[in-house]
Formats: sequence, C-alpha cells, structure tokens
Amino acid sequence: MKPGVQDVRADAPDPLFEQLTAYAGRPAATASSGKDPVNAPMIRHWCEAMGDTSPAYRGPGAVAPPTMLQAWTMRGLSPGPEPDDGTGRSPAYDELLRLLDGAGYTSVVATDCEQEYLRPLRPGDLITYDSVIESVSPRKTTKLGTGYFVTTRMNVRANGEPAGTHRFRILKYRPVERPTHRKAPLRPRPVINRDNAGFWAGVAEHRLLIQRCTRCATLRFPWLPGCNACAGQEWDTVEASGEGTVFSHVVMHHPSFPAFDPSGEGGPYAVALVELVEGVRIVGNVVGLPYDKVRVGLPVRLEFQRMDPDLELPVFRASEGG
Repeated sequence: MKPGVQDVRADAPDPLFEQLTAYAGRPAATASSGKDPVNAPMIRHWCEAMGDTSPAYRGPGAVAPPTMLQAWTMRGLSPGPEPDDGTGRSPAYDELLRLLDGAGYTSVVATDCEQEYLRPLRPGDLITYDSVIESVSPRKTTKLGTGYFVTTRMNVRANGEPAGTHRFRILKYRPVERPTHRKAPLRPRPVINRDNAGFWAGVAEHRLLIQRCTRCATLRFPWLPGCNACAGQEWDTVEASGEGTVFSHVVMHHPSFPAFDPSGEGGPYAVALVELVEGVRIVGNVVGLPYDKVRVGLPVRLEFQRMDPDLELPVFRASEGG
C-alpha cells in the first residue's frame, strides 16, 4: 500500500465498488492508432526538453527514448467528438468515470505509471495500441480525500510488433473538506544573514539604510558584501529620506496569496520598483491607492507597516491620488 493511503473499513459495505469492479477487463480503446508515426522532430524536442544528449537518439539509426512510449499514443488537446473519434476509443472508460463523478468522486489526480519495453521505436514506425481497464481498487482514504484508484493497461505495437506496455493509474476522489475558518495567513519571513543584517536592524528602528562605499562613495541597494563600482570592501550607511517615485510595477493576479492583499481575500495587488531620490531602487508595496491606480512616475513616500506581530516592513504610500 502507498504511504499515506489507508483502506476504508473492510467490513463497511460499498455497493459502488461492486459496480466499479464490473468494468475491470473491459476495453478502453481497441485497434487505435497513433496520430503520427514515430518521427525525428518529436524525438529531438523530447530530448531537448529532458536534457538528454545520448547519441542513441540522434543521427542515422537513431531510436526514440524508451520513455516516449506513451507520447506516440496521446490523443492531443483536441481529441474530437466523444465517445469515439475514429481512433477506436471505447466508451467503457468514460462510463466508469461518469459513474464515479455521479457518486461525488469528482476530482482526479494521476498517481503513477509503469512501463515495460519490448523493442526500440524507430522513426517511421506506425504505432497501434489496445487499452483495457485493468483494475479498480477498493475505496481508499488519502491526504487528498477518499476515492478509488483506477488502473488502465495499454499494449503498444510498432508496425504490428509488440513494442511495450504502459500502465497508468489515477485516483478519482472526493476532496477533503477544508475548515471554513482559518488563521490569517502570514507573509513569508525575510532571510536575514550577515550581509543584510544591518538593513533589517535599521527597519526595526524605522530607518531605511543604504550602503555607501567608503572608497568611491557609490550607494548600493540591495545590500552586498562589496562595491560593484570599485570592488571596495569597506562601507558605511546613509539613511534614505523616504521620498521616491514608482520606476516600474507589476500587478499580481495569480497565484492568489491573501497575505499580500490588503483586503485579505487574495485579490490582485501591486508590487512596485521604487526609485529613491538618492538614486537606488527598492522593491515594495504601494499603499493608500487601489492596485489599478499605481503607475510609473507616481510619487511615493516611505512608511513602515506592521504585517503581523512579528513582522514590520517598509512600504510606500502614494503622495497623490494616482
């Protein structure tokens, strides 16, 4: 049994399981054909994506990487009308999934696959295959929720010769109900090390400190162990006045992260690159203005905002209405 997977009580009746097991052994696809023969361009793209530089997959006499076995049988993003698009697909597998959907097991996740290779695939090989519903597990409880593992077995042929077997397993499950009341999410903690500890010490005192090279007087931000202009290792600090303008900005829509949204709902929020009057730039949030009103050139002024009891950060308040 997989880690984190538990059988539901063995003595609990499960009428649905009796229905599901009736599908074991039924075909999912019969006499189906790959949409394209094995070909060098797909092999090249696969190897580039995987970083596989084996000479076996290049030049005259090249073969396809064995793990591409399933690639030649995929039906694509636009498979055509259901249940049969002319490739021999059987309706049994779709019936099985609809039965699970109707019982509330509406979510799906691929869990694993197994492949067995019988002969290399070469450019020009024509791929045909049959697929069967091999098994449906008893109801299991996982961290995602309770559901059933469904395994299909595909027998792949190349020019009519057995080429390999591909087993594919999914979990159709009913998601675990999440609590409706949650603690307010916290922002990630900044990473403080010996190179930037002085900056965060300044934030704790409501001071925005900029490093200054004591050899050439170049200001630098973010903090670094040495000067990019002259490679000097010695430095002191200058306290920023707090005045600046938005040099650039982005609006974050996805992924949703309520800790960064002032409303706490995880909606869009603006992240700005602010150019301080001292000439250095710093990334921060603009407050006091809707995210869609933030613009390049917007005047802003430094503030320090408490995000939670243990975190205070520099932010920038719009100096005008946008």
